[in-house]
Amino acid sequence: MSLIQPFRGLRPTTGNAAAVAAPPYDVLSSEEARVRAAGKPWSFLHISKPEIDLPEGTDLYSPAVYAKAAENLGKMVDAGILARDEQACYYAYRLTMGEHVQTGLVVAASVAAYNANRIKKHEFTRPDKEDDRVRQIEATNAQTGPVLLAYPASAAADALLVRASAGAPEADVTADDGIRHTVWVVKDAALIAEITAAFEAMPALYIADGHHRSAAAARVAAARLGDAEKSSDYFLAVVFPHRQMKILDYNRVVKDLNGLSAEDFLARLEKCFLVSPACGAVKPACPGEIGLYLAGRWYRLNIDPQLFVKDPVANLDVSLLSTHVLEPILGIADLRRDKRIDFVGGIRGLAELEKRVDSGEMAAAFAMYPTRMDQLMAVADSNQVMPPKSTWFEPKLADGLVSHVID
Repeated sequence: MSLIQPFRGLRPTTGNAAAVAAPPYDVLSSEEARVRAAGKPWSFLHISKPEIDLPEGTDLYSPAVYAKAAENLGKMVDAGILARDEQACYYAYRLTMGEHVQTGLVVAASVAAYNANRIKKHEFTRPDKEDDRVRQIEATNAQTGPVLLAYPASAAADALLVRASAGAPEADVTADDGIRHTVWVVKDAALIAEITAAFEAMPALYIADGHHRSAAAARVAAARLGDAEKSSDYFLAVVFPHRQMKILDYNRVVKDLNGLSAEDFLARLEKCFLVSPACGAVKPACPGEIGLYLAGRWYRLNIDPQLFVKDPVANLDVSLLSTHVLEPILGIADLRRDKRIDFVGGIRGLAELEKRVDSGEMAAAFAMYPTRMDQLMAVADSNQVMPPKSTWFEPKLADGLVSHVID
């Protein structure tokens, strides 16, 4: 069983990609999705967020929600908005966000490789979120949300992607957020074989985003286990060169200082950090540097170099903040459940941190240096997991441009 393989993609027919493409299912609330899909009958949100077509207040995990997803998918196929390719293909996929460009490949990735940890993980999953994706896949008989993967440095794969993305694209869509999504269909049998062989030579692929989608696909495959290889033995993924992928900062805001005054809190920080007042907003320029917004002022925190360690998880900036500030000083030990902490994706900028504190909602904000792809891969290689909210990938993949039907 190969690491990746081509597949017969279900995708928008000519001229319909812009009407179909939608943000990922997990970045919008039901209310936001309802607004975004208003007046757009073919938006993929009707499949990925089908509760928008049911009465407000419907339980998101109700059987009616998954049935509506299947119904809406069927309608789009019957209307000719979506159609399945007659032959198995790969699909080159380019994301453009301002000056940033990354070009990858839409593939069917092996569940067996995932189970054998050749497709490596770096996060825990939650059973309720896994269950949701399993029900979505089973109801629609399709994987409609791609897993974001990274491949390690490979000149051969890079060169093949250049060839795969040559010529006129099949779809070219600029979304509401300004992100451009460009797709080429790779039908040439010789190029397909070269791509498959190049990836087969790789030691591993790495999940960047989509741990619940991949885990759900593995559960569906196990439930459909048989002697013959089936489409359910693979899951929908888009794999990019790790060097092209962009991780933004994932910042932290806290509701209180655990009974400390601002002056006492700063004094406690000086035991582990060099604390320097700053003239303006602090966007960390290197690992070990953290921006602190407190009582209307910015401070630059530089951690004591002796506190860096060799462990790939403990050495992450988000781990160092937890180990030396959040837990011992602020009493925040469980990032998943503690209501005194919240997380702000770097796409919102440092002004969002100031806003949350100045409003009185939060007491302090921490601007983090982004986790790097080599750090993510090192964590996965060591079979460890990152703390919650360690990575924020931008730009995001679109739902609906290519789906994987499981027969």
